[in-house]
Amino acid sequence: MATGETGFDDVTYDLVSLQYHSLKAGHDYGQYVCDARNAGKDDIADFFEQVMAQDSERARKCHEFLASLGGIDNTSPNS
Repeated sequence: MATGETGFDDVTYDLVSLQYHSLKAGHDYGQYVCDARNAGKDDIADFFEQVMAQDSERARKCHEFLASLGGIDNTSPNS
């Protein structure tokens, strides 16, 4: 496996990066949901919640892959 400038192999770095960005986006989407609900746009709030769930699933899948690579400890996100 190739290693980048971080000292980690590229696949591990890519998974960690994707997991971080999915979790960060999910956090931001919570505000979008509130904004839409406050504006009375429940259909848009529902859409933001769907997107948030998709990012949460992406982050969970990255966690599984990282565990299978032996690159993380045995902690897991809250279900």
